[in-house]
Amino acid sequence: MKTDFQMSGESRWSDWAYKTIRYVFVLVIMLCISVAVNRVSAQEASEAEPVEDTNAPAETVSVQNISDDDAIRDRLTKIFDSAKEAGWLSDAEVELQSGIVTIRGQADTEEHRQWAENVARKTEDVVAVINELSIDSAVDLASTREVVTKSLDSLWTDFLVRSPLLVAALFVVLVTSLLSKLASWIIHRLLDNRGMRTSLKDLVNQLSSIAIWIVGLLIATVVAFPGMTPSKALTVLGLGSVAIGFAFKDIFENFFAGILILWGYPFDRGDFITCGDLTGEVKQITIRNTLIRKLDGELAVVPNATLFKNNVDVLTSQPQRRVRIICGVAYDEDVDQSRDVIKQAVQSCETVQGKRTVEVFAKEFADSSINFEVAWWAGSKPLDIRRSRDEVVAAIKRDLDAAGIEIPFPYRTLTFKNPEHVGFKTTESVVENNGPGHHRPTQTEESES
Repeated sequence: MKTDFQMSGESRWSDWAYKTIRYVFVLVIMLCISVAVNRVSAQEASEAEPVEDTNAPAETVSVQNISDDDAIRDRLTKIFDSAKEAGWLSDAEVELQSGIVTIRGQADTEEHRQWAENVARKTEDVVAVINELSIDSAVDLASTREVVTKSLDSLWTDFLVRSPLLVAALFVVLVTSLLSKLASWIIHRLLDNRGMRTSLKDLVNQLSSIAIWIVGLLIATVVAFPGMTPSKALTVLGLGSVAIGFAFKDIFENFFAGILILWGYPFDRGDFITCGDLTGEVKQITIRNTLIRKLDGELAVVPNATLFKNNVDVLTSQPQRRVRIICGVAYDEDVDQSRDVIKQAVQSCETVQGKRTVEVFAKEFADSSINFEVAWWAGSKPLDIRRSRDEVVAAIKRDLDAAGIEIPFPYRTLTFKNPEHVGFKTTESVVENNGPGHHRPTQTEESES
């Protein structure tokens, strides 16, 4: 068996692990926002730069004192041979006619292919470049490994450079958590003395906590990523608002429903409510859902939108609730006397509130009894209703027995159309067989009695 110290230690460990996971999750979100902002900035910068047409002619085409085609070919051939020794190009051939350069061969990457084209375009007296270099499709594991290694090294270097900033951002998140708890405590202390509804105090507390976390996360993001600004963050949120709206439609619906429930809905913490087949006590109302403890002890987590869009019966909106039962007496009993006995029995119960409002009315002629509708007021909680009903039923039964008033069982009357055919004798035949002074009840009479 675990001791209290061990259990408290496990609880503290679980709380610490939960908070650590939450902070790591916050940092991951901040990293995602930074990447998105960098992409947005790069896209804006690329849109701002003028697009250069690769097939556009030179700014000025010379007419006199132009270089000879052979000289240009020789110069480009020497440059591409040097690139061939470096492994950038292979089988590179240069053809030139009237200042138009055609490059054929293979390049190892698209970057080197574009480099060869740029070199030819920037050569003096070149009018246009036709790039027919193909990309070498052979798989070079060594170069691939080198590229992966460089990428990982760059990522690790960037992480080491940003690690002080990430630590500072984590410190800001911790301070934000402390400020949120402090603000919650201050708000409770201020609002408890003003007689405000519990649900309204919860609403103010939760909205204040959300506002503090938004500001704290924004500051932590700016600290972790110096290039981040609030306007860029809002731009990222604006770009993803449509997707976020569709993906989290139910969450937003429950969020706004929770605000409306906390703001002015007629039930609060501690109330007993009924919604559909669910009946229980409201334990907590949050921004997203409501926790309801059912009568059998189970805890139900109900989305706020369900409570907001469906009919809800608040059982404890008033301190008292009316209870009704049906009580029947035999037809041979006096109706007025029975009514008085039942009313006095109900008024003698301790759980009955409002003794003067006890109502007993003859309701109907039932199959075997005259039924009375008995109504009284009791506590509004389900347990109060059950206790009161138990006490009232016992008191009515006890007083009716003491007064000699019968609470009848259901009666059954069996009537046969031709009793002789089923082996029974009529009254006349019995009198004839037994004499005029001797009468014997038949089966029909016994069943009717």
